[in-house]
Amino acid sequence: MNRNAAVSVLLLCIALASVVVGVVHLIRRDRAALVEQFAAERTAQVDAAAREVSDALDDAADDLRFAGELLSRPGSVTEHRRELLALLEVVGQFKAIVVLDAEGQSRFTIVDRRAGPAVTRGAVSTALTEKAREALARAPGDILTSLPVAAAPGDWYRIFATAYAPGEDGPGGALAVLVDTEAFFAPLKLVTTQPEVRLLLIGTHGLPIRASAPTLLEWVNRVDLASDAVPGFAALLRRLRAGERGTVRLPEGEAARLGLGAADAIAAYTPVRMRGGPFWGVALFASTEELRAHERGVILRVALGALLVTFFLVVFGAYVIIASRRALALQESRRHADQLAHLHEKTQKILDNIPTGVLALSAGGHITAVNQALRERLPPTAVGASLRESFPDAPAAVVDRLESLVKEACATERVLSLHGEPLPLFGAEGQYRIHAVPLERHDAEVRVLLVVEDLSDVHALESQLLRAEKLATVGILAAGIAHEIGTPLGVVRGRAEYVVGKLGAQHPQAAGIQVIIEQIDRVSRTIRQLLDFSRVQPVAVRGVALGGLLHGAQELLHGEVERRRVRLEMEVPEGLPPLLAEPDQLQQVVLNLVLNACDACEPGGTVRLAAQVEAPGTPGAWSGVRLTVRDDGCGIPPESLNRVFDPFFTTKKRGQGTGLGLTMVAQIVRNHGGRIELESEPGQGTCVTLWWPVTPPPSEERHAV
Repeated sequence: MNRNAAVSVLLLCIALASVVVGVVHLIRRDRAALVEQFAAERTAQVDAAAREVSDALDDAADDLRFAGELLSRPGSVTEHRRELLALLEVVGQFKAIVVLDAEGQSRFTIVDRRAGPAVTRGAVSTALTEKAREALARAPGDILTSLPVAAAPGDWYRIFATAYAPGEDGPGGALAVLVDTEAFFAPLKLVTTQPEVRLLLIGTHGLPIRASAPTLLEWVNRVDLASDAVPGFAALLRRLRAGERGTVRLPEGEAARLGLGAADAIAAYTPVRMRGGPFWGVALFASTEELRAHERGVILRVALGALLVTFFLVVFGAYVIIASRRALALQESRRHADQLAHLHEKTQKILDNIPTGVLALSAGGHITAVNQALRERLPPTAVGASLRESFPDAPAAVVDRLESLVKEACATERVLSLHGEPLPLFGAEGQYRIHAVPLERHDAEVRVLLVVEDLSDVHALESQLLRAEKLATVGILAAGIAHEIGTPLGVVRGRAEYVVGKLGAQHPQAAGIQVIIEQIDRVSRTIRQLLDFSRVQPVAVRGVALGGLLHGAQELLHGEVERRRVRLEMEVPEGLPPLLAEPDQLQQVVLNLVLNACDACEPGGTVRLAAQVEAPGTPGAWSGVRLTVRDDGCGIPPESLNRVFDPFFTTKKRGQGTGLGLTMVAQIVRNHGGRIELESEPGQGTCVTLWWPVTPPPSEERHAV
């Protein structure tokens, strides 16, 4: 060690010794400040506990006022008794309730079934009645409290009473509740779990509560006779009863007489107020004996620590001299490490917050990292697994294609992509754009990035936009057709009917003219369907009995079913709830679906119409009536399933349909808040399922307790 280093170490030791001496001096000089801080901590402690007790008492007072509000509402004695009994079940501290009318006569009394036999004694009921009569003289909402009820067990049972305002069918009255207040003051008991802390609790009538420390309780009872022996305690007791807040320092002699130890004591006191009611006085007494012992211990530890630190400083000084040459290099290394860590954290946050899925693959083809967008859709064991294990729901051919894309990107060292192809990566088929991005070869842990962009929502929005454009086109087309073609068609049809009437049914040209009339009627029906589809019609819903509507539809379809030689079966159970619907539109939906099913069947085929109540499997799930129309006809090709609800799309022969029937059905179902689904298999038939909402049950009057 050179001379300069030795001098530096010596100066450090001298400085440390000076600090130790100064600390000891400051501790002794500023003991008053430490005691003040100690008092502030005790004040904060008692204030926090008092706030919790006050909140609990305010809750009890609010429950009592709420009971008064229940009694002010219209209702029979039985209803009021049931409501207050529910209140007893909810508020565990309420044990019994007595309700008086405005004349002070008892209306009824209820007792908590969980209360002990002591609560059911007649003396408790008498005390409740007397306190309720006292409350009649006070304003509604004011809370009266009693002394501890002697007939009830323990020292915590008190009576809270209040008057309640007159209601619509009564002159008002008062009620009194027997309350177990022990749970309200539990925070104060928790504060006094420390052995050096004592509790003094003064009740609403200025009398001490037996939960107080025994020695303090004894001095409260005799303070009037021996106030000179404990003047500080006597002054504190007066302030407690006056509802004041603050701290008092009791000298060592007085603290010893009060049983608080052989040192000065700090008493922090505060009132515990009930909103609209009286207050309790709370005081915490804490001896500073531990503070004094702590002060001596601090001085001793500082001295020993100074010696040890001096020794280690000498050793450390030698180490500093040796390590000084490495300091700059270490600082530079740490700076670089911090920069790398910062860059890594920034990169990780960027990857986790982009909506596109990104996963990193090692040179061996195993996943080493996954960002948040893709982590939610892969198994929890994806990191460390292969692509085939990480996409268990994808077909083997799709996984093979991903692996080939990754291998080719690594081999060619350029980005390769699959653009917007339908791939069932996660079970269901979706539109994805996938990029394989090769990285530098020297990092085998992250050799290639696989970027997965989910375009399913984009394609869905495009489909919705196309459908919206079609609907707009239908509206414009329907309005133009109705205006330009409707009137001329009506004139042509009228003239044709006139000619048939003049020629007679036996004329050779009568059949041809009748064909003209039928074709004009077909064109008119098409125009009417276009107008009905494009016109926004308000839905006036009401309760509709599904059974009657379906049987009416069966009668309407009877001739059509017989003409096509198709069998129509119905399974409608009794007791179905009414559907929330506009009857004509619901009937139109049923007729369109059944006619479509009949068109799909060959002669001898079967159309089955069934309905049943659909109960929710999970809370919040859909509930209502499920209506199914199933046929055993030719079915719909898979490539046409996604288009059957589009306007003007039809699988019927030219001239046999406009392609608007199912579109109108879907529109009516959506307007009623329902849902429609279609399942079909070529050669096996088609099943259309409607989920239709039912009328809500009549509202029931409920009282929140």
